[in-house]
Amino acid sequence: MSVFALILIALAMSSDAFAASISKGAQLKSPRILNALKMGLIFGVIEGITPIIGWALGSAGSSYVQEIDHWIAFILLVSLGLHMLHVSFQPGETEISVSPASKKRALAATILTALGTSIDAMTVGVTFAFLDVNIVVAAALIGLATAIMVTIGALLGTSLGVLVGKKAEAVGGIIVIIIGSWTLYSHLRV
Repeated sequence: MSVFALILIALAMSSDAFAASISKGAQLKSPRILNALKMGLIFGVIEGITPIIGWALGSAGSSYVQEIDHWIAFILLVSLGLHMLHVSFQPGETEISVSPASKKRALAATILTALGTSIDAMTVGVTFAFLDVNIVVAAALIGLATAIMVTIGALLGTSLGVLVGKKAEAVGGIIVIIIGSWTLYSHLRV
């Protein structure tokens, strides 16, 4: 897989975390840069670890499904993209919203939200096990893109609201569908 495709996947994987950070930023009256950076770091680390977990799970079973691995990658990526599109068109917030009564509860809510938005990255990690992908580079790109997007989203949340976040998730879904389709096409034409 090319570096360009990995960057597109990283941006697509960060879109739901971006939407969540805009939503969380919209709940704050005036987000501080340090708070936004902390949120970006939490989301980025979690989003960077989950593809590695998915890759390890996929690698364990990849030898059994080598003949159909491109179909598995296609089905997983297209399903994920369609799910992202579906969520982007749902009314209201797409992520868990917890009023931070204390710093501990706010941190727990942030971690839970980051885990919830990273499930798609774990699915992509499973897909990477079937493709020629350097998982360390891919995970680092996904984590970095997520950290940057979440930091920006938290800072912009007060003025942009959930609308932009939902559009970002829709674009991410479309990108994932295109990459899944391209993966299938490139394997079938060989």
